[in-house]
Amino acid sequence: MSSVLDEYCGSTFWNDSYVDRPDPDIPVCLEQTVLVWIPLGFLWICAPWQLAALFRARQRGSRCSKLYLVKQALTFLLFLTSVTGLIITLLEDSGNFRDPTLNRLNPLVLYVNPSIYAASWMLLLLIHESRRRADDKNSGFLFIFWLLSVFCGVFMLQTLIRLAIKEGDISDLPRFALFCISYGLQWIAFIISCISDVSPEDKAAAKKNPQLSASFLSQITFHWFNGMMIKGYRKPLETKHLWELNEVDKSQTILADFERYMLPGLKEAQRKMEKKRKKEIPKDNEQTNGFSRSVSQDILVMEEKNQKDKRKKPKKKEPAAKAATGWLVLSMLKTYRYILIKGVIFKLLHDALVFVNPQLLKLMISFTADLSIYQWKGYLYAVLLFITALLQSLILQQYFQYCFLLGMRVRTAITAAVYKKALTVSNAARKESTVGEIVNLMAVDAQRFNDVTNFIHLLWSAPLQILVGIAFLWQELGPSVLAGMAVMILLIPLNGVIASKARGFQMENMKYKDHRMKLMNEILNGIKVMKFYAWETSFEEQILGIREKELKVMKKSSYLVAAAIFLVTCTPFMVTVVSFAVYLAVDPNNVLSAEKAFTSISLFNIMRFPLMMLPMLISSMVQAGVSCRRLERFLGGDNLDTSAIQQDPSYESAVSFSDATFSWNKDESPTIKNVTLDIKAGSLVAVVGSVGSGKSSLISALLGEMENVKGFINIKGSFAYVPQQAWIQNDTLQDNILFGSKWEESRYQQVLEACALLADLELLPAGDQTEIGEKGINLSGGQKQRVSLARAAYSTAEIIILDDPLSAVDAHVGKHIFQKVIGPNGLLKDKTRVLVTHGVTFLPQVDEIVVLVDGEVSEVGSYKTLKANGGAFADFLNTYGEGERSEEGEATVSVVTEEDLAPVEDQEPQADEYLDDAVTVTLKRENSERARYRKWSKSSVRVSLKKATKNKNLVSETERPVERVKGQKLIEKETVEVGKVKYSVYWKYLRAIGWLYSLLIILQYIAQNVATIGQNLWLSDWTNDASRYVNSTYPSSERDMRIGIFGVLGVAQAIFVFLGVILITRGTIAASRDLHFRLLQNILHVPMLFFDTTPMGRIVNRFSKDIYTIDETIPLCFRSMLACFFGVIGTLFVICLATPFFTIVIIPLTVLYYFIQAFYVVTSRQLRRLDSVTRSPIYSHFGETVTGLPVIRAYGHQARFLENNEQILNGNQKCVFPWIVSNRWLAIRLEFVGNLVVFFAALFSVLSRGNMNSGLVGLSISYALNVTQALNWLVRQTAELENNIVSVERVSEYTKLENEAPWVMDHRPEKDWPAKGEVKFLDYQARYRPELDLVLHGLTCDISANEKIGIVGRTGAGKSSLANCLFRIIESAGGKILIDGLDISSIGLQDLRQRLTIIPQDPVLFSGTIRMNLDPFNRYTDEEVWRSLELAHLKQYVAGLSSQLQHEVSEGGENISVGQRQLLCLARALLRKSKILILDEATAAVDLETDDLIQTTIRKEFADCTVLTIAHRLHTVMDSTRVMVLGAGRIIEFDAPSTLLRNQGHFYSMAKDAGITSTEDTGM
Repeated sequence: MSSVLDEYCGSTFWNDSYVDRPDPDIPVCLEQTVLVWIPLGFLWICAPWQLAALFRARQRGSRCSKLYLVKQALTFLLFLTSVTGLIITLLEDSGNFRDPTLNRLNPLVLYVNPSIYAASWMLLLLIHESRRRADDKNSGFLFIFWLLSVFCGVFMLQTLIRLAIKEGDISDLPRFALFCISYGLQWIAFIISCISDVSPEDKAAAKKNPQLSASFLSQITFHWFNGMMIKGYRKPLETKHLWELNEVDKSQTILADFERYMLPGLKEAQRKMEKKRKKEIPKDNEQTNGFSRSVSQDILVMEEKNQKDKRKKPKKKEPAAKAATGWLVLSMLKTYRYILIKGVIFKLLHDALVFVNPQLLKLMISFTADLSIYQWKGYLYAVLLFITALLQSLILQQYFQYCFLLGMRVRTAITAAVYKKALTVSNAARKESTVGEIVNLMAVDAQRFNDVTNFIHLLWSAPLQILVGIAFLWQELGPSVLAGMAVMILLIPLNGVIASKARGFQMENMKYKDHRMKLMNEILNGIKVMKFYAWETSFEEQILGIREKELKVMKKSSYLVAAAIFLVTCTPFMVTVVSFAVYLAVDPNNVLSAEKAFTSISLFNIMRFPLMMLPMLISSMVQAGVSCRRLERFLGGDNLDTSAIQQDPSYESAVSFSDATFSWNKDESPTIKNVTLDIKAGSLVAVVGSVGSGKSSLISALLGEMENVKGFINIKGSFAYVPQQAWIQNDTLQDNILFGSKWEESRYQQVLEACALLADLELLPAGDQTEIGEKGINLSGGQKQRVSLARAAYSTAEIIILDDPLSAVDAHVGKHIFQKVIGPNGLLKDKTRVLVTHGVTFLPQVDEIVVLVDGEVSEVGSYKTLKANGGAFADFLNTYGEGERSEEGEATVSVVTEEDLAPVEDQEPQADEYLDDAVTVTLKRENSERARYRKWSKSSVRVSLKKATKNKNLVSETERPVERVKGQKLIEKETVEVGKVKYSVYWKYLRAIGWLYSLLIILQYIAQNVATIGQNLWLSDWTNDASRYVNSTYPSSERDMRIGIFGVLGVAQAIFVFLGVILITRGTIAASRDLHFRLLQNILHVPMLFFDTTPMGRIVNRFSKDIYTIDETIPLCFRSMLACFFGVIGTLFVICLATPFFTIVIIPLTVLYYFIQAFYVVTSRQLRRLDSVTRSPIYSHFGETVTGLPVIRAYGHQARFLENNEQILNGNQKCVFPWIVSNRWLAIRLEFVGNLVVFFAALFSVLSRGNMNSGLVGLSISYALNVTQALNWLVRQTAELENNIVSVERVSEYTKLENEAPWVMDHRPEKDWPAKGEVKFLDYQARYRPELDLVLHGLTCDISANEKIGIVGRTGAGKSSLANCLFRIIESAGGKILIDGLDISSIGLQDLRQRLTIIPQDPVLFSGTIRMNLDPFNRYTDEEVWRSLELAHLKQYVAGLSSQLQHEVSEGGENISVGQRQLLCLARALLRKSKILILDEATAAVDLETDDLIQTTIRKEFADCTVLTIAHRLHTVMDSTRVMVLGAGRIIEFDAPSTLLRNQGHFYSMAKDAGITSTEDTGM
């Protein structure tokens, strides 16, 4: 081969003498062949892909940019140079120009090279044109081609220059000139290939997203991201600063791509499942294992089977088809196959390069040891080390970029798919999981997939790395390597045991955490009741008790972690010691040389990472597997089947049921049976029936929410739906009403007036622009219902379905709404209205009444006809008509009073993971003072309605600009921390840890590093033995001492690490305990106002997420940061020790490093904060959607909500994507600093050869090779610590909140105070917040001992405020209250609140025993408790329970009926039996029978006490001694009921509304 090439070139192709000398060179023939073929070969191999666009139909508008023309011109000039070269050769060999002195022709290479160059430049002209047509001018392919050309040309250039210098003249001037011109042109072309060719359109787009215009070089170095980094460094980033997403990263695109494979995949899996099931049916039932290959699936199926057996329903076979598995991962693989393939290629390249380093290290060590090796080789090795490290960095970062992008897209695809599925899922499938569980699919399961995909390639890469590592080690140490491997493998199960133990502790810890959070939730829900009863100390003790158990488990778990870290630290040196010891013991001739030792160590280091990562990857894959099954079950669930709802326009009636039978679940008995019913267009039809007769089910069937058994329903027109429990979005009031429709002022005003909302708008701080909290928290029950009704009234739907909308509003408001909206003359009079109702009042005014009994229609007809028939309708009238002698009774059906009451809703369990700054926990505050943000209207609601009607343009958006009013947002947005975390926060945390601990921890880490350095220096000294005992045997005593000390130093560093971790654990747990204690103590004693203006989610967040961060995340970051910091310092120390010259470059490198990390930390921190702020809305919006599904579906707004969700997801993607890129940006730059460290360490080793031994060189370079990772981690951990230390800031913010008045004061009342029970108000004034108006205006009145006072007034008159003032929930703003002559503001809150008794509006119970709920301080004997239960008519019930007084009450008292809860509250009051009792609308939420019981007991048991009754139903106060009528915070009338009735004032008009004409009309 060589001789052929010699002839081809006319000179020698290769001769060792060229490099075997101090100034090496490359033969000219090699330059003319190999170095020409490398770049041109690359060009021709890749050309077909580059030319593809030429053969497609030509695109319009592909412009010729200036840069394109320059590229083509340069290429053409290059073409000319090669043609000229060919011409020169031809001329030289032709007759006239031939040199007669040469007896032979020019060699063949001078003909071939210009020809192939000319052809290549022609090809390049075509490639440029092809790229232009494809509109892809930033080709990485061209960049690499020019880079190779320029690189290979360098050798040719230096040869030509060398020859010219040697000969003192240029022998072949034409070719020399041509080469210089050609090489210069190639350089220009290379520089141009680094510049991006961007069209004007792209330039405009690039302002919003610079990645679009980034060149190849900019892409691989992430240079295009500099703009964001600089912006983030100058000022804290906000969402408006973030760039637009690439089209491929938008959630719409991601979901569309995913669905392309997911939907067919799911169908295919279900088809196979069905097929398999059909085969199974004939077989014996036992052989279920054929059902699926995987064991886990068998278990699932067995569960299915057991359920079938339990229910004994043959139909239960169906869901098995749903549980198709394996399709989700397959769909993912198909969707993202290209990204995965790119990842594989980059990972392979990187792994190959990783193993080059140890080989170069080996060469470098042998170079320093052997002085006969030429100096230039050392420089070559140093440069090669730098180049491989640089390539490694670039490739690794591209690999990570693809992995993290894949993770992000997978998470988004799952989140979007789950949301979309939730909009179409059938009710049966939806009921299988709670809202919390479905939200978790998004929050937790999608995140798990994200975590796995980040490292998915390790599955094949880790085993490959280990195998290659062993192969290389075998070359160094022979079979001894197996001993080291055995140690590694033996330690894996030990780590496994530790991991499973740790998981056990984790589970136990979560149990305590959940328990603590559950109790905390309850405390916050019932905080007002707790304050009324002064029970704070009891609950504080309970919480702290649980917390102690939690910390105990945490301590155990941390000690385990310490053991695991001990093992991880021991592993590398144990492996090394064992391998070296065996190697030396096997053969006395084996001596440990520097290259063997350090090459082996660097190979072991490479293998450490895959060995550590594999178990972690496997456990996270197991978790992802569980998540996958959960997602498959949900995404594969049945969709809503609306085929039974037809829309045939030929039908006359608007709604027509034809023999319709519907059930909630396919295998349950039908709830709606054989209904045949026609509802005429434009009619008002009432649906009535007793509780549980199927009224709401009929509505659900009509809306298509139920499973069709037979028959069908035909509808003409679209729906609007008002559900029984109003569904309100977290949005402005106006948007809640418009619900996606366009705003039309006149129609909007009409709707507001008709729905009695104008008066409410006057009261809300910003009118209809007021933001409504989550689940309508700052609206009362009635207001919510009216907004829900307004939504339906405003919509353009033809059929309006009303599910008992009037039960939640006051009687007079109900009357107004019926007349103005629903009734024959209302807003909706031309539309078809279906009204479900319990009220009898409005039935005479409807067109037709449908009576339901047990899901069947028993009668249909007008009010008169049905009443006369004496059938089911007459029975219904008897049931519901008795108590309703007037409209007043309408409110009694409601169980929700209008006054101040935000109704209790089901509290969904929410995942700790996403409790992030949104009010993710339903706020169940029973008596929110939201109504006091504004001045109370001075007159009754009816007057307000009339007044508001006159003032129609009250909320016209066009006529007045909406100004932000203070309090417009009830809940001000939680501030996103900006800028650097103050050092004081770190001090606070270190102070909480304790100064002694802090000092000891640092000392331990220093000691550990000293031990590590000592061990490595010992090793480098040990390797010198190889040169000491060259010709003699290695003494075994020397060998044993070497191994022994090496081992001891290794054990020492492991022990120091272990001690360090234990000290950190103890210190951080002390800090956690202290911070939680101060937080809890403060929160329990802040004024009520704080709870009314702070969403509960935000407080819960402090106790869950922030305390979790302080407990677990911060100690971890703290540990990692210390380890990395001392590791980096140690590395620099060792390199400086080995090569003192290195100190020169430390300073510039440190400056460079500092700037990079300063830019990164600021931007990354803000991006993380923005990520968590934009992530919360994803889950809250989803939770909201799931709760309001029937409404969204009824209105047909699925598409709008999908779009909304896409926008929210994109908002989050905008934060996640730059965060991912910022990490790559940092890594590339830091690794460059690290690579420079490697280069300089190697370079200085070459320079100081002869002055240092090879052991130190090996040590210095192997340390330098590890510094890159350490630098990277150091910055990451610093940033992580900064991101997380914010939790300390947030917690300490809540420990500084202003408290209520002192708990106990020096001046304490007598033991028996109040003995009489006299109450005096002296010009008493009160307001809720300093900046708000008074709610009580100078009340003055005397209440004598034992008087029974009724307090009445319209909504917002100040009745509840009066009760709050007695307990000093609100402090006085003027005047005072005297009880038995003692000013209540002069004593502590504990003394005051423990001596008064209240039966609050909402019966709040806490989870715990019945006894604990009655007497949390154990002050009373069991006999006294039983006596109070007997008087409260509960003795029989409690005695009947298996645990009696120890019976566990579930969260919020859910396992006890509302009536019984109210009676338990009565029992509390009876137990305390103080001289003053306040009843705050205590019977508003109970049925008449319970009300009767309570009133009788109070009359009898509290006969000798002063009783103040705040009443909603006037019947309850008719037998009071006196009645106080409040209006707008003033006493309007105060006298005996009979006198007030005679005076015909305010009380009289209220009584008249309630149908009471004399004092005999009591509620009894």
